[in-house]
Amino acid sequence: MTARAISYQLWIALRRPLDIEVGRLGVCRFPAGVYVYTGSAKRNLEARIARHCRKDKTLRWHIDYLLAEDGVELVCVGRSTRTECGLNRGTGGSVIVPGFGASDCRKACGSHLRYLGQRARA
Repeated sequence: MTARAISYQLWIALRRPLDIEVGRLGVCRFPAGVYVYTGSAKRNLEARIARHCRKDKTLRWHIDYLLAEDGVELVCVGRSTRTECGLNRGTGGSVIVPGFGASDCRKACGSHLRYLGQRARA
């Protein structure tokens, strides 16, 4: 029996630096480059991923604010059987926006959005 995916990663490219208001985090600066956002869903993982892929949606989660911007491209979606925080910690990169996507994180990840740099490849 194959294990079911419980978490996902969104590989995101920003072609230019952006200043974006991200809910309660306020205005955040995002340098150009490649980012990886790690999330999870207890139920309906594919529905959550499909929602992230749509441009037209109510801005609800931190990632919604980033993905709704012009100049932001969702390049790749990965799925995993690893826990959200375990997958996030194994991603590497750096934290650009503390607290992004991690308001309910119990593992002190600091952020579930990692910046991989300008030359990283998705």
